[in-house]
Amino acid sequence: MTERARSTVPVPPWGLALAAMLSVQLGSALSVNLIATVGPAGTAWLRLSLGALIFLLFARPPVRAVRPRDVPALLGLGITTGLQTIVFLAAIERIPLGTAVAIEFLGPLTVAAMRTHSARALTWPILALCGVVLLTEPWHGEVNAAGIGFAALAAVGWAAYILLTQWIGDRFTGIGALSIVVTIGAAVSAIVGIPQASGHLTPGIIATAAGLAILLPVLPFALELLALRQMTPAAFGTLMALEPAFGVLLGLLVLHQQPAVFQLVGILLVVFAQHGGQRLTRAADRIEAPSALDRTGSATDRNRAEGAQACPLFNPDPARR
Repeated sequence: MTERARSTVPVPPWGLALAAMLSVQLGSALSVNLIATVGPAGTAWLRLSLGALIFLLFARPPVRAVRPRDVPALLGLGITTGLQTIVFLAAIERIPLGTAVAIEFLGPLTVAAMRTHSARALTWPILALCGVVLLTEPWHGEVNAAGIGFAALAAVGWAAYILLTQWIGDRFTGIGALSIVVTIGAAVSAIVGIPQASGHLTPGIIATAAGLAILLPVLPFALELLALRQMTPAAFGTLMALEPAFGVLLGLLVLHQQPAVFQLVGILLVVFAQHGGQRLTRAADRIEAPSALDRTGSATDRNRAEGAQACPLFNPDPARR
C-alpha cells in the first residue's frame, strides 16, 4: 500500500486493531442471547453460514490455485473453524465471557512456548494458567466444569488454527482462502447446528445472526487487514494481549458479568502472560528467519501475516480466533 493510500485511512492502525478486538468481543457477548434461542451449535451454523455468504459476495474462492497438498490444510482449518466456534459458544453459554477468552488464550501461548524449544518459555503459559485459576475461583466450589472444558477445547482449536494458517498464509492472500475456510466451517457446524436450530428460525433470528456475522468475522477481518498493512505483525500481536481484558469489559457492559477482585488480578496475569508470549513468538520468528524484515517484508512473510489474521472468529484469533 502506498503512502498516499495509507493517508486516506483517518484511523491510526492501533485504533483499527483495537476496533477489531472490540468487534470480536462484542459479537461474542451479543451471541449469548441468540445461543439461548438456537443453541451454541445453531448460533455457530447461522453465524458462519451468513459470514461465508458475505465473504463469497466479495471474494472469488481461489479454487484453481488449490493444489492437492493444500486440501488437507484447508479442510483441517475449515473443520477447526466450525468446531472451535461451537465449543467457544458452548463455553460462554456456561461461564463468563472474560474467563472463556482467558482460557482460550492458553492455546496460542502454549504454541509460542513450544516453538522456542526452551523450558523457560513455559513460564508464560503457567502464569496464564494461574490467572485462569483466579478467574474461575475453584475454592468457592461453584466451578462449571463443562464450561471450562469447552473453553479448553477452544484453546486446543486455536492452537491448531495457528499451525494450519502458517501453511495457508504462505499459499494464499486476501479473503479468497477465507471464503473457502469459513464455508467449510459452516458445513461442519451445520451437522449439529441445523437440528439444534430447527423450529426456532424466524426472520428476526436470521436478521440477528446476519448482524452478528458482520461483527464476527467480517468486520474484524477487514479492520485487521487494514491494520496489518500499516503496522508490523509483532506490534499487532502485542496489542492482541489486551483481548482478554476486552472480554471482561464487554462481559460487564453487555452481559452484566461483574468480576471479583481476584478475577481482575487473574485477567491481568493473563494479559501479562500473553504479552510475554508475543515476545516468545518474535524470538522464534527471528530464529526461523534470521534476516530481519522491515515493515514491508517479503511476499511470503506478508502472506503469512495476513493469513494468520485471516479468520478473526478465533482471534489469532484466530479465524483469530
